[in-house]
Amino acid sequence: MHRIFSLLLASLLVGAVSATPASAQTPDAARDTTLDAVLDDARAMAPLRTVLVARDGVMLAERGYHGASTARPANIKSASKTVMSALVGIAIERGLLEGVDQPIAPLLADRLPRDPDPRLARVTIGHLLSMQAGLQSTSGRGYGRWVAQRDWVRDALAQPFVDAPGGGMIYSTGSTHLLSAILAKVGGKPVRTLAREWLGPQAGFAIASWDTDPQGLHFGGNQMAMTPRSLLAFGELYRNHGRAASGAQLVPASWIAQSWVTRTRSVYTGDGYGYGWFARRISGHDVRFAWGHGGQMLFIVPSLNLTVAMTSDETAAAGSGHLLQLHDLMGRIIATQTG
Repeated sequence: MHRIFSLLLASLLVGAVSATPASAQTPDAARDTTLDAVLDDARAMAPLRTVLVARDGVMLAERGYHGASTARPANIKSASKTVMSALVGIAIERGLLEGVDQPIAPLLADRLPRDPDPRLARVTIGHLLSMQAGLQSTSGRGYGRWVAQRDWVRDALAQPFVDAPGGGMIYSTGSTHLLSAILAKVGGKPVRTLAREWLGPQAGFAIASWDTDPQGLHFGGNQMAMTPRSLLAFGELYRNHGRAASGAQLVPASWIAQSWVTRTRSVYTGDGYGYGWFARRISGHDVRFAWGHGGQMLFIVPSLNLTVAMTSDETAAAGSGHLLQLHDLMGRIIATQTG
């Protein structure tokens, strides 16, 4: 009888060790399980296509939804404005541009209107980056008319002023397209070639395709396709202060710091905006993010060394609530990393 009791007791002890409760697991294991649950729930978001999460340079999760793949190129839309910002920063570092206070009119003298508004002489590189040029927007309701023109650069420069240069935020893809024209001129090469040479050394980063305007100029700040993995790799470059995975400094760390300073605010969301990057607080943390139409997102949380890329059905209607859902999803992802 004593022997039977001893055997039963030993069996119970072994079972207790092998069935360690979740609360006693290592923090990393518990965190990953929670993240998996959040991403499982995200499947219910109909427009969502991919989510990738990395922390300290290590991939924590990679999901494709509704038949999408993280290895298939997606149009990141206006999230590409952050790529344009990076290229401008590199051009300044290389001495091809003087700096953010450099006026744009001399750089685009051959594309100016015949009788230019005198205020064009005050518009700078920095104003284009922060959407403070003062020119009427070519985005939103003006987008279709603008891209129907024969010369997008000339038309963007001919837009009437609705604010002074350096005034409020006027979101306009025309502004970043002017940056593309400037980069092509000072760089002496197609902007996609500059991107490949300057950002290509970052492991995993590549632009799969990029539309051009009627003059063959790459579309500054729109219609750029890359895989979600490539989008994450670009975010990792910024998260790592401009250093590639190899250790090479591709984007100046000082430029990243400048880019993340809030210089104006969106009249629609109240989010801060720097040089191509939005800023807001999510789940108690300062977050910098890129945002493309339909829900193409790149989030960086510097305090957590966290990078998250999301892509969505690009036809998702603006105002559908999907953007708010993506911010909520990002908040839940952050919560899995801070518990």
